[in-house]
Amino acid sequence: MIYLDDLLTATGGQLVGPPTPTQFPAFCYDSRHISPGELFVTVKTEGGGDGHDYIADAVLKGAGGVLCQFPPANPTVPCVVAPDIQLALTDWATHVLRRYAPQVVGIIGSTGKTDACRAISTVLAARHSVFSNPPDLSNCFGLPISLARLTPEHEVAVLEMACHAFDDIAHLAELTRPHIAVVTAVNHTHLAYLGSMEAIAQEKGRLVEALTPDGVAVLNYDDPRVRAMRKCTCAHVITYGLSPDADIVASDLRPDLKGLQFVVHFPGVSGMGTPGYPAKAEVRTRLLGRHQAYTILAAITVGLAYHVPWDDILDVVEELQPSPGRLQALSGAGGSLLLDGSASCSPATALQALATLADYPAQRRIAVLGDMAQLGSYAVEGHQHVGRAAAAFVDLLIVKGERAVWIAEAAKESGLSGERILVTYTSRDAVRHLRPQLGPGDVVLVKGDVEARMEQAVEGLLADSADTDLLVRRVDGLAVRVARPARPTWVEVDLEAVAYNVQQIKEIVGAEVEILAVLKADAYGHGALTVARTALNNGASFCGVSSVNEAVKLRDSGVNAPILVLGYTPAWLAREALLHNITTTIYDADIARAFSRAAVDLHRTARGHIKVDTGTGRLGLLPDQVIPFVEEIRDLPGLDLEGIFTHFPIADDADLGYTRWQLGRFQEIIERLAEIGVNFRTIHCANSAAILRLPKARFNMVRLGLAMYGLQPSPHVPLPAGFRPALTWKTTVAQVKTLPLGSYVRYSNSYRVEKEETIAIIPVGYADGFRRAPTRWQAVLVRGQRAHIAGQVRMDQTMINVGHIPNVRVGDEVVLIGRQGEDEITTEEVADWLGTINYEVVSEILARVPRMV
Repeated sequence: MIYLDDLLTATGGQLVGPPTPTQFPAFCYDSRHISPGELFVTVKTEGGGDGHDYIADAVLKGAGGVLCQFPPANPTVPCVVAPDIQLALTDWATHVLRRYAPQVVGIIGSTGKTDACRAISTVLAARHSVFSNPPDLSNCFGLPISLARLTPEHEVAVLEMACHAFDDIAHLAELTRPHIAVVTAVNHTHLAYLGSMEAIAQEKGRLVEALTPDGVAVLNYDDPRVRAMRKCTCAHVITYGLSPDADIVASDLRPDLKGLQFVVHFPGVSGMGTPGYPAKAEVRTRLLGRHQAYTILAAITVGLAYHVPWDDILDVVEELQPSPGRLQALSGAGGSLLLDGSASCSPATALQALATLADYPAQRRIAVLGDMAQLGSYAVEGHQHVGRAAAAFVDLLIVKGERAVWIAEAAKESGLSGERILVTYTSRDAVRHLRPQLGPGDVVLVKGDVEARMEQAVEGLLADSADTDLLVRRVDGLAVRVARPARPTWVEVDLEAVAYNVQQIKEIVGAEVEILAVLKADAYGHGALTVARTALNNGASFCGVSSVNEAVKLRDSGVNAPILVLGYTPAWLAREALLHNITTTIYDADIARAFSRAAVDLHRTARGHIKVDTGTGRLGLLPDQVIPFVEEIRDLPGLDLEGIFTHFPIADDADLGYTRWQLGRFQEIIERLAEIGVNFRTIHCANSAAILRLPKARFNMVRLGLAMYGLQPSPHVPLPAGFRPALTWKTTVAQVKTLPLGSYVRYSNSYRVEKEETIAIIPVGYADGFRRAPTRWQAVLVRGQRAHIAGQVRMDQTMINVGHIPNVRVGDEVVLIGRQGEDEITTEEVADWLGTINYEVVSEILARVPRMV
């Protein structure tokens, strides 16, 4: 319970508004999840969000009070006003801890601290009243919030502590004044924040350094960096581990279907006044994995320090169950078993989880592994280490995410065949591939870091949807670490939209017709690799690109599907194309002979598709040139005339007459070639518009471009219901200023303020593809309303008029293409503003704009 008087006393804050209520059951920092009576905390986030904007909403939903920097006008609930919200929370937490005076057990470590916290809390609860904080509220901001649940009856507070910056642990140690410090491990987790393993160890060691002489340091002896911390404290030290040199030792580890069994010894704690502790004993726990021996040892050690009877410890440990997302065994589809490790992941915990999977009896062992974040310079090596470990025993490996691709690459290099590896970028893609093939005897490990949201994959693989109550549940706010773009201007690509759109086209064309996913110009600005993987996982079987270098990038990234270069390939790129198994477009005899020579030299086959110009006026043979051309090159050694195609330039026109005439010419050519014994395995001419309008043009392959991205071919060719755009383009407000009458928004004095105006600067310009001239964007969306451009677009910045939009501030999200609130700016609308087509709008978003999937 949070008492108003305590809050005012601790923070020195000012009370604004009514003096009641005088107590609140908890803090809440997200108005969407507030419960009646809670104290709403106005959090300001790095992303620009400001809780002050949601005070009215929180009060409407029943908030009993508000902790804020700026009170609303005429507040109806008590508002405690403090200049620094985080400092106010820390001051209040310090006040409460000193007033209630529980003994604090602080738990720190790169990995294993959440399981240790839970196990220690459970052991101590056998004899004491224990408070413990949730793992999602363990940092400098969250831990004080969690202490709202602390009561005077709690004798011990078991507090998990997380660090994301230097001095975080020193700050938490000063706040909590621990009596016991438990350090579980030091590894590469959070290397991105702290820079080196030495710095990580030093930061974790701050908790041990804070102990007083009557305190106890509980250290993992098997981790040399943790073991070394015994030199930096005057407190009593107890070590645990598998090493016989530890004070408390585990041996004879025996994992099984029900958990883990092992023998515990106490060679280093004899004579400590712990009657009832045997010299050695058999221990069983329902926690899965050999690594959980460390969890249990830490709990036993703290239990020993608090003189918890041995029989009580055994009873508690035996009943301890895995918590959600921490290698919890769940019933999976088709009679399979899921090992849910979706709560978090690092290379160390991924290796532990894989070892658990390897120990688990199974007919097939399957690993579904997601990205791991915050690894800094160890990111590539860490993912690769996991891939090599998986390759040693898994029967199927599915990876999800851009970083997780390194896992797949390392697994393949270590001998796992490509047929047993699937790369995806969405959880649903993983589920669509895996769920239908699961059966009895399959054991599936699902593991990934917070950002990867692998609990979504677990949910999709459950046998019973009612079991979703057993999963990790994350809400927006402190509980979720969201990936941030590398620039404050970025593109979000909804790969599930791409997947859905491809699936629907597959339904339309049928199983006998292949789909070529057109990925020219970096997939029309959407990101060629991620779109390629998604399209191939959802019904496409071919990739189409504009040039050999685009194809090589896909090959080098592990895309093994056939790739057709739809544009011109000069003779001097023949060898490059063949070395990367790339199919090219052929319409010139000299180039065909160059490919033949390269094929003979390299002992490879040069596959080509003949391009026919049936009325486009672009690359290709005119109809009367096709037969002589084919007769001239058909017998060239090493040349495989695999396919033939043409292109429809106005299949999106209101009148299909011209396109039908082209189709007739193309069909006639196919028939004449068949008469001279030339038949092609692949025939294609239908683009998105023709796919939807001309079933006869589908032949045995179609080329899916615009519709795959959810873009409309033209006003005459609407997309079927359910198709949706995959791309949203966003930026943020960088500054807001009020300009007086007569001010100019330069360059060229192109915009003069005719009255006082509020202008926001957004960090996007023509160097990003946000066009300057001859026409430009007319408006963007801010807080769900349209804001018009003021002056000219600059290379890196644009000014917008936001005087009519209340409370615009730095960090507010701005939508250039996409939906915000009830309004939407579509690619087609932008194309109309710019006097162009939607193809150009998305393709002109330049490479320096990061793509987020």
